[in-house]
Amino acid sequence: MATKEERRAKVVEVLNQARSMELQAIHLYMNQHYNLDDMDYGELASNMKLIAIDEMRHAEQFAERIKELGGEPTDKKSKPVQRGQKIDVIYDYDSNEEDDTIDAYNQFLLVCRENGDSISEKLFETIIDEEQAHFNYFDAIKGHIANLGDTFLSRIAGTPSSTGLADQGFVIKNQSA
Repeated sequence: MATKEERRAKVVEVLNQARSMELQAIHLYMNQHYNLDDMDYGELASNMKLIAIDEMRHAEQFAERIKELGGEPTDKKSKPVQRGQKIDVIYDYDSNEEDDTIDAYNQFLLVCRENGDSISEKLFETIIDEEQAHFNYFDAIKGHIANLGDTFLSRIAGTPSSTGLADQGFVIKNQSA
């Protein structure tokens, strides 16, 4: 049977893998936020920024848990950021990223459970719910672009990019709406 330290090390490893995925998502979504704002799709840009803020909160939550377990939070992104994506690519790419994240986090949750860490398991459960909200949003926008194309995009063009209380993030903003 593994020692407490060995079990904690396994949990810290998956928490750091998740943190690196969040760091990559932050950079990706902020880059997309700037590009969508430059293309004058303010509403899409503001929601992308709010989702990036959610990912920042997730990265911080993972870091805090890693520190509680005696580990050191990573500062490395899981992979390079795709830059300069066209609008018809962004939402398909992002919905796939979120779907992959949900799948990975469910596997990481099982590692936490197998190693007796219910606190980290609950953290993953909470974050999976929020990643599902991101996936649902990206998938809906992807569908609108695929089905309505320029009609949908012309409705969004010129909308304000103000996020209001930007520190709330996408999930919190939509829970209070």
